[in-house]
Amino acid sequence: MITVLSGGTGTPKLLQGIKEIVDSKDLSIIVNTLENDYFSGVYVSADIDTVLYTMADMINDETWYGVKNDTFVTNERLAELSSPELLRIGDIDRATKIQKTMLMQDHSLEESVDIQRRQMGIKSKIIPMSNENSQIKIITDIGELEFHDFLIKYASQPEVLDVVFSDVSPAEGVIDTIKKSDAVIIGPSNPITSILPIISLEGVKEALKDTCVIAVSPIIGNDSVSGPASKFMKALGIEVSSLGVAELYKDFLDIMVIDNKDENLEKDLGKIINKVIITNTIMNDLDAKINLAEIILDGILQ
Repeated sequence: MITVLSGGTGTPKLLQGIKEIVDSKDLSIIVNTLENDYFSGVYVSADIDTVLYTMADMINDETWYGVKNDTFVTNERLAELSSPELLRIGDIDRATKIQKTMLMQDHSLEESVDIQRRQMGIKSKIIPMSNENSQIKIITDIGELEFHDFLIKYASQPEVLDVVFSDVSPAEGVIDTIKKSDAVIIGPSNPITSILPIISLEGVKEALKDTCVIAVSPIIGNDSVSGPASKFMKALGIEVSSLGVAELYKDFLDIMVIDNKDENLEKDLGKIINKVIITNTIMNDLDAKINLAEIILDGILQ
């Protein structure tokens, strides 16, 4: 069994490739919940929903948020009523979020997501990292900001001074899933706000040490492929490079996949981890996603 640790941007692209070559029943995905919150009266678990839509072939892969070909009747009407939404939620996407909100009246988040993934015909397990509400604050040069305010309202522009998030307990299936895995893939999601919250859960690092762990770097050169990861890494004093990512994961990391443009880092990375794979990590089309997935799986087997 293969387990993937995922956020909501880079890793779902990789999942599109993985699910083409791995039996869905043999794949589990543990997803970041740090940014979950209520918006417009519904529970929004953006990363989880992105993974659900990716595995159900519904994802809007232009924005990597929401459902492809969705409509925005409710969103537009709210704006007309002078109640604009911080998040632009589509109508089909909103129905998913409303259902999850309703399910959570009687079920944990983990149980609610399991119900939804089965209703969507997804055979892979999708596991929230925690059932508990997390808190994240982005400390910036203009003050303390909520994560989505930083990301959307301020378009990630303020200088980041610190990133602070609360401790939560792992969901019931997290540790057991990692322990039963033949390998764990850490996708190219934001190392600070997507992956660090998962590996910081009690028992996760210890479980990862007992299996093969391969990570795809989300950094090329000295910048992130997408999103504000580089700002967050700088704020925490972590070098913005694949070396910095490797240092973050070094306690349990066996193999790291880096982009061709970073081949000069191979020797230094070799001092930190056992094996370095150099290849194209930019996933602009399905062929590139499948190729990267095949290289990762070959790396695990060799």
